[in-house]
Amino acid sequence: MASKKHAFYTLLLAASACVPFFEAPAALADDYSDLLDILRAKGSLTQHEYDTLLSKHLRHTAAPAQRSSGPAHAVHTSASSGGAHHVTPHVTHSVQAGYEDGIRFDPGAEDNASLRAQQAADRAEASARSAQQAMLSTQDALNSNSIVRVAKYVPGKGLTFKAGPVDINLSGFINGFYTYNSPAGGRAVAGGVSTGSSGFDSSAVRNGLLPAGFILKLSTTQSGIDMSAVVGMYPGINNAKNGAFNANTGGSPVGLGTAGIDLRQVYVTFGNKDVGTFKVGRDLAIFGSDAILNDATLLSVGSTGSNAAPGNTSLGRIGVGYVYADWIPQISYVSPTYHGFQGSVGVFQPLDEFNFAGGGYSAESTQHSSPMVQGKGTYDFKIGGVQTRIWASFLIQHQQSLTSALLTEEGSGRRGAMAEAGEIGTKFTYHGFQGVAYYYRGSGLGTTGLFFDGIAANGRKRASEGYYVQAMYNFTKKFKLVGSYGVSNLYQAPGENSTELVRRNQSEVGAAYYSLTDWLNLVGEFAHTESAAHGPNRNSDNSGSAGVILLF
Repeated sequence: MASKKHAFYTLLLAASACVPFFEAPAALADDYSDLLDILRAKGSLTQHEYDTLLSKHLRHTAAPAQRSSGPAHAVHTSASSGGAHHVTPHVTHSVQAGYEDGIRFDPGAEDNASLRAQQAADRAEASARSAQQAMLSTQDALNSNSIVRVAKYVPGKGLTFKAGPVDINLSGFINGFYTYNSPAGGRAVAGGVSTGSSGFDSSAVRNGLLPAGFILKLSTTQSGIDMSAVVGMYPGINNAKNGAFNANTGGSPVGLGTAGIDLRQVYVTFGNKDVGTFKVGRDLAIFGSDAILNDATLLSVGSTGSNAAPGNTSLGRIGVGYVYADWIPQISYVSPTYHGFQGSVGVFQPLDEFNFAGGGYSAESTQHSSPMVQGKGTYDFKIGGVQTRIWASFLIQHQQSLTSALLTEEGSGRRGAMAEAGEIGTKFTYHGFQGVAYYYRGSGLGTTGLFFDGIAANGRKRASEGYYVQAMYNFTKKFKLVGSYGVSNLYQAPGENSTELVRRNQSEVGAAYYSLTDWLNLVGEFAHTESAAHGPNRNSDNSGSAGVILLF
């Protein structure tokens, strides 16, 4: 560009010097002005340079016009010229005549432009390298083990922090309900879950089927092995009372009481998607887990259990549709998923046979030489827009050295029994509708809790079965209604005649859920619960609950 400007300026000045003096100043001005316009249009002159040159040129061309009428010029007439007028100029124009001192145009050497362009390109390349290096340094710093980052929040998945190669996830829930329970009367049923025979209405501010929960999970991958460590703490809001069920024993609404803390989960997992996952520690068992996790009363109250002195949780549909899966020490394995199929199996801490009904109705055991074994298979598939899951599982445990007053009286010591159970269930979802159907059957399994009243006082196993059906419809993304019905039956053992022992627990539940935010849900519910004995005794109760549950 500098060389071009040098040529243009030389042309301008030459044109100014070579134009004959006798030409009209106006013509010179027009030609020079046109040339300036062309140079400006081509970008050879800046606006400031154009204005300066044009202004000086106009003043330069105005001077000869003034001198042509003054003494600076002489007019001579000669015969040889035929009387023609000859104008002899007395002023010689130089190249720089008419321009102010200080205005200089130095385009420089011909190759300066390409040199400056190369230098600019080098500086740009160096700047790009510097920016890239800064970006890489920033990425290295963010990936450093000393930097803690926060992963994108997903509602319901908790808060995840990334400390180097370790993911730290904190999730949980808190709930509280006002529950009013009204017994409908009746006579007591041993092992029943209804409060109908209590005779008094009760009010409580309490937890629902879930207590509060705070779950901490640390996970990472080392040597191609995915692993995690989980600790789950589940405190209630009501006063705790020491008893057979620890924090889940009925509460103690007395001044200076404190809430119970239920450390249900303490376990590690390890494996990968190719070989499956192993679990060692305390967690929800396999048998009955899908039944409770798909129960809508998990987010509400259901059957109240003890409402006058509430413990950490209500019953929900426990004992009125399924047997509680429980949180049990275990070594278990879950296979990879193959075309929708997945299997799991494990050995578990064996649990005692427990006389839940009291009164000597059931045998007990505290000796276990072999573990409990549980296993499950699931199949997930989709047909015509209907998302479906089917599951089936089993449970086996050998109960040894059964004891009862009757066995002692008969001298039938060291008697044992093999407790067995199976279940099957399905869940299907279609647009806003969701349905669940579930059934279980056991021998020596008992009812309500694992091995509660599973074996009669005579040492013989009792058969039990139960089921529940549930329908849920989402009217909007925020509002849904749920209705469910469930039954748990416990049959007498051969040779037994226990008329006051529970034969049937059943309930009907209707609930409305409204998601106020991603975290906060409003819940309103009505539940009717009945218990019936093998004899004439029966009772029932009604309860209404309203509250909130927050999940994060």
